Amino acid sequence: MSPALFALEEHKPLAPFTTIGVGGPARWYAAVDSVQALVEAARWARARRAPLLALGGGSNLLPADAGFMGLAIHIKLGGVEVVREDADHVWLRAAAGEDWDGLVARTVAEGWAGLECLSGIPGCVGAAPIQNIGAYGQELSETLVEVEAIDLTTLQRRSMDRQACRFGYRHSVFKAEAKGRFLITAIVLKLRKDGRPTIGYADLERRLGPDASLGQTREAVLATRREKSMVIDPRDPNSRSCGSFFMNPVLTPAEYAAFSARLPGPHPRYAADGGRVKLAAAWLIEQAGFAKGLVYGAVGLSQRHCLAIINRGGGSSAEIIELARRIRDGVEARFGVRLQPEPEILGEDGLPARL
Repeated sequence: MSPALFALEEHKPLAPFTTIGVGGPARWYAAVDSVQALVEAARWARARRAPLLALGGGSNLLPADAGFMGLAIHIKLGGVEVVREDADHVWLRAAAGEDWDGLVARTVAEGWAGLECLSGIPGCVGAAPIQNIGAYGQELSETLVEVEAIDLTTLQRRSMDRQACRFGYRHSVFKAEAKGRFLITAIVLKLRKDGRPTIGYADLERRLGPDASLGQTREAVLATRREKSMVIDPRDPNSRSCGSFFMNPVLTPAEYAAFSARLPGPHPRYAADGGRVKLAAAWLIEQAGFAKGLVYGAVGLSQRHCLAIINRGGGSSAEIIELARRIRDGVEARFGVRLQPEPEILGEDGLPARL
């Protein structure tokens, strides 16, 4: 018998819930639209010692072909509201199930600055803090002030400020020390009312002048992402991916010195915190011999961006992982730099699978 607050389904295919279109069935599946239902679903799973998998937009998820032996909870919590404002700022609370790009579009329409360069990123609000999503010179951590979550150790609600989230480049406490401990239910953002966009990225600077509006900035970001098939579009087979599969590697000064000695000559690089240097993963991949449009069985690389591994139709998680390993190993052999995957790769037990 299904619990009253949520309906259980059995052997639900996960592939339709991912943007790359792979993954076997979940043993159980439940969609929840309230915090109370989320807590009860987690309680139901704990009573059966079943692992949990939180589903949102599925843009950063690579489930196993064998499926998932636990309960996949599709978090559909909705609602966006202003919880506080003053002359210069607005504090906006967004529920975890809200569409991320829809939230960005609303803030731009309202003239609230801080998210405009994060336009077009697929997925739901609840996944944004886990990765500390960022693009074109902005990161979520710059505007996020609070995360609301369910602590699975107690099944109690908890609020965490920015410091407690321990944000870094594509990193947070939810991805590391506290991985699997929290189910995010909402976030609170502090946005500027001045309407001035952040334009600090070369692609945007080439498209926009110094007096660009938030709306113009958003459209330029969307256009740039579309050119790289980094906006989900059913008509574009190159967008059937998890977005960027690898993170840009960040090297210590010593690591960068070793890299430079191995590769004399010009190469893209960017300053990072603590004197570190960020390299361009896409450049490393192409220079290691993996070109855009590469075909590898039923999967391959996007014709527009070599950072995106795509499902060409009928592809499997195993094929994607095999290609990713070849790319990782090829880059490491060529440059001595080991790329790290950005999407969450899961085994059927719900635990992270090794690339």
